[in-house]
Amino acid sequence: MAPTVPQPRSSPDSPPEAAPGSADAVLARRYEQELGWATAGCAPLRLLTGLRFDVLELPAEAGHAVLRRGVRTGPVLLSGARMGLLVAAGGADELPGLLDWLEWGPVAVDLTAVGAGGRITAPPLPGGPGDSTGAAVWLRPPEPRRVPESALPALAGFGSSGGDAPDLVRLVDAAATECHRVRLVRARVGPLTRGAADQPLAFS
Repeated sequence: MAPTVPQPRSSPDSPPEAAPGSADAVLARRYEQELGWATAGCAPLRLLTGLRFDVLELPAEAGHAVLRRGVRTGPVLLSGARMGLLVAAGGADELPGLLDWLEWGPVAVDLTAVGAGGRITAPPLPGGPGDSTGAAVWLRPPEPRRVPESALPALAGFGSSGGDAPDLVRLVDAAATECHRVRLVRARVGPLTRGAADQPLAFS
C-alpha cells in the first residue's frame, strides 16, 4: 500500500487568503479575470509585482507634480503618502541604471521600485466593491479591455506593443526631478520652521 502523502501546509508567514464571497475574494477574481494580474492574501488584498508589471514609488506630492507635467504614464495608484506608477515588468531592475544614465545617481532622490517578488496593496477597481479602509485608490485605473502591458511605460523596443508604450526614460527623469524638488522644498521649509519655533515670543 502506497504511503499517504500529507497535504502541503502554508507557511506561517503567508498572508491569509480571502474567504469565498468576501469583498477581497470578489476583487481578486476581477483582477485575475479582467486583467490577468495575480493576487494574494486579504485585508488588504495584494497585487504581485514582477509578473505583469513593476511599480515606481515616490512621494505623493512629487507624483502629483509628475501627473501635472502631462508625462505619459500607465495606471497610477495612491497609497497613503506614496504614489505608485505602474511600468512594464523589468522596469524595477532598470531604475538604478536609468538614474545613473540621467545623471541622478549622485543625488539622493526618494524614488524606489517594487519588482520581482514584491507586493503592493490592491486598490478597489471601478464599478466593484470598495475598500472601507481607503488604504489605496486608483488615480488612473487600468483598463480591462486593453492589453495591460501595451499601456505600461517601458524602454523603447522592450515590453511595448508596436512601440506605442509610454517612455520609461522620460517618466523616470520627470519623477526624479519632482522628487528632488520636493526634497529641496522640505529642506528649505524645515530650518525656517525650526527657526521660527526657536524665537522668543514678543509681548508689548
